[in-house]
Amino acid sequence: MNKKAPASKKASGAPPPFTLWREVLVSYAMPAVTAGIGGAVSRQPELVVAAATTIGGTSALVAALVGAALRRRPANSWTRRPPRALLAALFALPATALALAVGLAAAHWLPQLPALADSPWPGRLPVDLPLSSAIATTVITWRWRGSRPARPPQHRIPTHPQPEGQTS
Repeated sequence: MNKKAPASKKASGAPPPFTLWREVLVSYAMPAVTAGIGGAVSRQPELVVAAATTIGGTSALVAALVGAALRRRPANSWTRRPPRALLAALFALPATALALAVGLAAAHWLPQLPALADSPWPGRLPVDLPLSSAIATTVITWRWRGSRPARPPQHRIPTHPQPEGQTS
């Protein structure tokens, strides 16, 4: 029996597919590993713990939320027109601002809980949450936009040369 190799899911020259669960997994693993290594090398045990919790967790949560929202965009959405960098900035800025607000509120209120009164963890939140959110949103938006073909402009006004001697 002569079996053919399965056809590739991706056409030659086509953008890579956007698979949300893989993106979320990478969004958790990469910041957690890099921050964990940094904490281990610099002998900061609180950074090692934050790497696996607030840094990696925030990255994965934001990647899941932003990625799911982007996947629901219709094929003719405005998100296919701007360049990748501009689209990533348009999504990352509000996500980062929201994460900063959550981090500041949590840093203010969590130390009032008796179990967290002496913990340095709430003090890290105004840095960990917006930084993780900014990176995750930028990477997810960049990768999602790269997996979509660019949309050509729809409404072009044809330019016809004016005959000599005529003015409009």
